[in-house]
Amino acid sequence: MPFDLLDVKASVSDAVKAHTIGTHRVMAPEQTLDRVAPFLPIMGITRIANVTGLDAVGIPVVMVTRPNSRSISVSQGKGVTLAAAKASGVMESIETYHAERITLPLKFASFEELRWTHPVVDVDRLPRLSTGCFNPNSPILWIEGQDLLNGGPKWVPFEMVHLNFTVPMAPGHGAFLAGSNGLASGNHKVEAISHAVTELVERDATTLWRLQDPATQAATRIDLDSIDDPVCRSLIDRFEAAGVAVGVWETTSDVGLPAFLCRIVEREDLPQHSIRPATGMGCHVAREIALSRALTEAAQSRLTFIAGARDDMPRAEYERHLDPANHARWKALIVDGAGRRSFYDCPTSTAPTIEADLAHQLDRLRAVGIGEAVAVDLTRPEFGIPVVRVVVPGLEGADESPDYLLGERGLRSLGARAMEKAA
Repeated sequence: MPFDLLDVKASVSDAVKAHTIGTHRVMAPEQTLDRVAPFLPIMGITRIANVTGLDAVGIPVVMVTRPNSRSISVSQGKGVTLAAAKASGVMESIETYHAERITLPLKFASFEELRWTHPVVDVDRLPRLSTGCFNPNSPILWIEGQDLLNGGPKWVPFEMVHLNFTVPMAPGHGAFLAGSNGLASGNHKVEAISHAVTELVERDATTLWRLQDPATQAATRIDLDSIDDPVCRSLIDRFEAAGVAVGVWETTSDVGLPAFLCRIVEREDLPQHSIRPATGMGCHVAREIALSRALTEAAQSRLTFIAGARDDMPRAEYERHLDPANHARWKALIVDGAGRRSFYDCPTSTAPTIEADLAHQLDRLRAVGIGEAVAVDLTRPEFGIPVVRVVVPGLEGADESPDYLLGERGLRSLGARAMEKAA
């Protein structure tokens, strides 16, 4: 298969899923932590803090501190067990470290110069901001990756791969949408690639779902009583026992990989204990894993607000979410609404290996007209921890920024909605 050209050396024997509780990994989280522990001081990771007890919910959440980060110094981790949460947070910090300190060869050239001599991604399909300054005749930095769909090398803008936000910024900065979308690590390179692809599909699906009208969105709300997966059920029960209302919407797009949006809010108004509503998203080939990711991410988002240590959350973010009117809107949406869609109407796929999962993911991308999926291997030989950055031209990016420009998938979705209204 084409993705074998990335030298992942994946086989059924070494990419077998050995851990399937709340996530699919080739080894248990305790083993992951043991493997990476010797490298944490070298990467500047100084603390792994269990912040679960700051909330009443009890879903494990940790924060991982790396003070000399070149992007954000606090990473978050969540999971169905404390070990899983620690592994999640530590690996997020590790992958960010790798993306901040890339030593791979780069090229400084304009798109028009490079495209005649090197295979280059379709820059017109990359996510951008309205404030972006891309000019095909202006030089920017490029880095080489491998095309998972077609095989062979493919050059992508360096801005979409690195996370070094120290000043002065790299030449050509500001041309494309920068961020951590598609950055992932794992116990195995295939595991890292698979996780990166599902994150990209998740953000694309969420952006497209948010473009739908309220009635269409409401029809995707899941009936929580239809969920009988034991892990997901236990997570929902923890929220309910803590007085936190839960709403889940299926955001699965035409790609067909299960994706969910989870929203949570306090059932009772307690001015002396005001906690903002929170959101979590998740995507995976298996619907129960996608949902568990969304549920645990919602718990993580809530605890991130409570802990107050995240350095990319300005004061305005706290003030906005503590606004009583905003809280009332969320409460009305989650508490007063009800889901009608059965969890078992959502698509799902199961396979014994991560390699099979990745093959399914790539097939689904091809099915919706995606022609490129480029993986840049950021693994450093001195650590041997698989880290990749995947760029998929054609998928929508995260739409949190007011300056985000919709791509062709988003514009097509808006066009279809306009036609439905006119009919």
